[in-house]
Amino acid sequence: MPFIAAVAQAQALDAREAGLQAVHLALNRLGNTPPALGIIIAPYRYDPQQVISGASSLLTNVPLIGCSVSSALTRTGAHSHSVLVALLAGEGLQSETHWFPAYSQASGETATRISQLLGYEQRPADSVIVFADGLIGNAEEFCAGLPAGLPIFGGLSSGDPQNASSFQIAGAQSGMGGLAAAFLRGNFKTGIGYGHGWHAVGSQFRVTRSRGFWLRTLDGHPAAETYAEMFGQPVRDWEIPPLNYMTRIYPLGFEQGTGADLLLRAPLRVEEDGSFRMNAALRDGSDAYLMIGSPSACLAAAREATRQALLALGSSKPAFALVLVDAAWQMLLQANPGSEIKAVMDVLGEDVPIAGGYTIGQIVPPVGPNEHPQFLNQHIVVVLFGEKEKVD
Repeated sequence: MPFIAAVAQAQALDAREAGLQAVHLALNRLGNTPPALGIIIAPYRYDPQQVISGASSLLTNVPLIGCSVSSALTRTGAHSHSVLVALLAGEGLQSETHWFPAYSQASGETATRISQLLGYEQRPADSVIVFADGLIGNAEEFCAGLPAGLPIFGGLSSGDPQNASSFQIAGAQSGMGGLAAAFLRGNFKTGIGYGHGWHAVGSQFRVTRSRGFWLRTLDGHPAAETYAEMFGQPVRDWEIPPLNYMTRIYPLGFEQGTGADLLLRAPLRVEEDGSFRMNAALRDGSDAYLMIGSPSACLAAAREATRQALLALGSSKPAFALVLVDAAWQMLLQANPGSEIKAVMDVLGEDVPIAGGYTIGQIVPPVGPNEHPQFLNQHIVVVLFGEKEKVD
């Protein structure tokens, strides 16, 4: 039995009904093949337990993993009010999901626990999918605590940044501040590509004061004041909606070493005191460059990420695409919502099922076997699933 996937979405006033309808449609598209894993991507406004209740009523004993997003993504574009379900199946495909409710308070310990669970198995997981809290967890610390070379990918759930509300789903459990993980094994292969459409514009700053996830001052001035001077809007305007969230499309880039791309770190919002709330800690004394994005560069990055994923997949034919896109893209492409998916399809074709959503951070595998997984801001990540090549 080949690796196959089915994707469906449903919209309803009742969260349980939306979850049930989405699964019903996906099962119909899957045919007689039993699913081995269900991926749920839902609006943050929905009650996750109700979504799980509807989905699990038709998916008895099928492991589930998922998260909240501002909008889900499919081949038909962006969907801000629909529950999206992707069902994966295939010969020998096995999955198990785990729930880590204390991730936001103990991100490093969560990484250690995942390492322990993988070590208990008779053989390592072929892939690990994670959906983590993106508002109060420490994804950078989490990635640093994972084993080198771990084939892991995923995203940070998005939601209401003002109230720090987002959720994650693992099996029958859900909540805020947690991390959901799925361990996958079987006759499948993944190819991963990623990129972004931002570039440095020449403005350079020094981080002169930061504390935890709060960037207080740039060049000795409140962060919001620095942006106000550059963009011409009064400081007070940057501290209230909508500008306090629009800062995400103006990230900072940090040098990582000779020849390496700049590391992007983007604000979640501007606080009332003019500081930037990040979801990664910054180092005092580090130099940062202002980054500006463009729709055309983002769409080019989406195509290139898809080409990278296809190249990594080798001779395997793609059967499913998981596409995780930073929330900044949603803001930048609001005149043409979902156009990044069209760019992916320009390379991938129109027949491969696609599921994804807008996240506020992305996790990708390490570049080398002795390196740790990476935490990214501002990227699109394209994960293609296909069958393993047959060995004669």
